[in-house]
Amino acid sequence: MKLGIAVLSILLILVGCKEEKPSVNLSEGIWLVELDVMDGQSLPFNLKVDKKMDGSYAMQIFNAEEVIDVDEVEIKGDSIRLQTPVFEGYLTGTFTENKMEGLFIKESLDRIVPFTAVYGTEERFKANNKSNDKNVSGIWETYFSPDLAEEYVGKGIFLQEDHKVTGTFRTTTGDYRFLEGILDGDSLKLSAFDGAHAFLFNAKVTDSSMNGIFYSGNHFKEPFKATRNDTFELPDPDSLTFMNEGYDKLAFTFPDGNGNMISLADDTYQNKVIIVQLMGTWCPNCLDETIFLVDYLKDNANVEVIGLAFESAKTEAKAFEGIKRLKDRIGVEYPILLAQYGTYDKQKAQEKLPMLNHVLSYPTTIIIDKKGNVRKIHTGFNGPATGEKFLEFKKNFNELISELDSE
Repeated sequence: MKLGIAVLSILLILVGCKEEKPSVNLSEGIWLVELDVMDGQSLPFNLKVDKKMDGSYAMQIFNAEEVIDVDEVEIKGDSIRLQTPVFEGYLTGTFTENKMEGLFIKESLDRIVPFTAVYGTEERFKANNKSNDKNVSGIWETYFSPDLAEEYVGKGIFLQEDHKVTGTFRTTTGDYRFLEGILDGDSLKLSAFDGAHAFLFNAKVTDSSMNGIFYSGNHFKEPFKATRNDTFELPDPDSLTFMNEGYDKLAFTFPDGNGNMISLADDTYQNKVIIVQLMGTWCPNCLDETIFLVDYLKDNANVEVIGLAFESAKTEAKAFEGIKRLKDRIGVEYPILLAQYGTYDKQKAQEKLPMLNHVLSYPTTIIIDKKGNVRKIHTGFNGPATGEKFLEFKKNFNELISELDSE
């Protein structure tokens, strides 16, 4: 795949050296974009194109209730590049008035996924069966990679209206974002694309079971199975990560973007409630939590937040570039320190923080009281796609921080 990136770079240079072809206008309105994943499957999502008064373009990516504004659109001749906000992933290729084709690229991971896009198609998935006698609305106890060493548990939460299905899978490490799709006869098809991850779920369903395949881009797939269970709940996210015996405080020293070494021992963090966020700029669940924390701090300036970034970027400079991009786009005023670059491997992350039993998830949120004691460690993040669970998290978070701040 590294060779693929190199070849692509050469091709882009050659294209840039060619005489430019006359530009054409992209059709305004809804487009259907399809990524070529594995097993001949296509992962669809909708893109809206608008032309501004100055002749430039603004676009929006849709995933159920989620709307992602894409305001970095570069056009040169018949070439186009769409840079997704915050994340490093981008779409690049060529276009005509009613068609685009090219590649979705994540350079730090050497991942390239071909795509095509056509104008005027609003159906994310086409329903071949006009009548449905099944409905997947409700809660599903789910196991990914069942009966394998890699098995992990999830909770499917879905709402079906006619053929259309929305919802998500929650896991112990976070949720699979805003999924949207259809139930076509006994075939469930769901997808989401946000510039970081490209998710596709295909399953055969009965009234009480699902059996399917989960695809992440064109680099990973795994089976999953699920059964209806309205009382099912995941393990408590506050019980999964804890301090190892012999440790009573969190300690670290990492650099910020200005080269300053930041530590919890610094005067800034004395006698204050502190929230330490283990995260990555490549991580959608981390983005959800970051947005939550930015909003929280607007009315709670007495609380300190420190982000520890574990980055996939290949160089320190690229890692800090990604951190700056996140901070600028979301309005993050708290420090985000670079804890690791070149990989976001969780075992290596735990080596940086040996007082933790493990780093199971990005994000992981560590809450410290005014005396420097760790009072709570929350694994994963239930974002807006989880509905009531997100509201429950916000309520519990607000109550705990208020309690600690009053001590």
